[in-house]
Amino acid sequence: MAAAAIHQFAECITCHAWSPDHSMVAFCPNNNEVHIYKFITDKWEKLHVLSKHDQIVSGIDWGRSSNKIVTVSHDRNSYVWTQEGHDWVPTLVILKLNRAALCVQWSPKENKFAVGSGAKSVCICYYEQDNNWWISKVVRKKHGSSVTSVAWHPNNIFLATTSTDGKCRVFSTFIKGVDTRGSQASTSTDWKFGEQIAQLDLSSMWAFGVRWSPSGKTLAYAGHNSMVYFIDDVETSPASQNLALRDLPLRDILFLSERMVIGVGFDCNPMIFSADETGLWSFIRYLDERKVTTSTSRASQLSEALGKLYGQSKQATSSDSVEPSKPRGGAHENCITCIVPLRKGNDTVVKRFSTSGLDGKIVVWDLENHMDITK
Repeated sequence: MAAAAIHQFAECITCHAWSPDHSMVAFCPNNNEVHIYKFITDKWEKLHVLSKHDQIVSGIDWGRSSNKIVTVSHDRNSYVWTQEGHDWVPTLVILKLNRAALCVQWSPKENKFAVGSGAKSVCICYYEQDNNWWISKVVRKKHGSSVTSVAWHPNNIFLATTSTDGKCRVFSTFIKGVDTRGSQASTSTDWKFGEQIAQLDLSSMWAFGVRWSPSGKTLAYAGHNSMVYFIDDVETSPASQNLALRDLPLRDILFLSERMVIGVGFDCNPMIFSADETGLWSFIRYLDERKVTTSTSRASQLSEALGKLYGQSKQATSSDSVEPSKPRGGAHENCITCIVPLRKGNDTVVKRFSTSGLDGKIVVWDLENHMDITK
């Protein structure tokens, strides 16, 4: 089993992120708070509770270089948290949104961060040194619905988004004074801020979990129709592959390398995808070793549902007499909503990552001895 550690932190976890040295984890227990835990003497201890938000925290990212935490919430605000001594000091970032903020991610250089929202827009935020505050520039009039995920290209300028309008888009986030125009052959700095580079109309359903490969050559995202889409050469001549799944849809995606992807979602079990020498992507297997057959799973779920209904419908029967729900047999017991890489230094190949979900667990997966997993 590739699951190296399973930690039950809460009843439900919305999102999570790790400190640069992976000694601390920050997560939202499905409320307006962010809890920071550290592993001390064989157990996890709560060190901090960040409680500036008024509604559910929907996104967290912890900068590897800056050690700053950025959070966004349904209250339409964002905070950048800076550690000063033992305390975390918040700085409010006004996003200019009239709907909830849904996701957030630091740029590779950590001089900007992107926020997806329910206002059909994306906010690109950067720090203005002269005035000592964070500025938010909004990309408007492009999305037809809520922005569910954002992903930065390695060049620190291109930003990919997915939306509940079923489309994946790529924008330029070039900001004068923040980004520099390089002398390289790349045309990434030739685009103006907010200019749409590509629009991918591959999914007829909601789209989630967009990610770039380590080199930025390949883009991948998931559709709520149990499809995964892989696109090469997005900027010049996009070439797509559509991979249909037999199981439930994915919610998030992570590139382990240029040719290996992990997908997580409603099936509660990480899925491994790999590309062959010709670049053809295919599903390999589930990462967690358990996987009951469809008929057995449906039968057990039906029996459990009938048992609960029968037990709870009797007025004189205590709820304690109803047999509790049996575990699914895997690391996660409910939908996995978040996957975070645990990189060492400048490694381009991800060998460890963590997942969190609606079951309140954070699971650390170690593939150090499983990198031949596609064979």
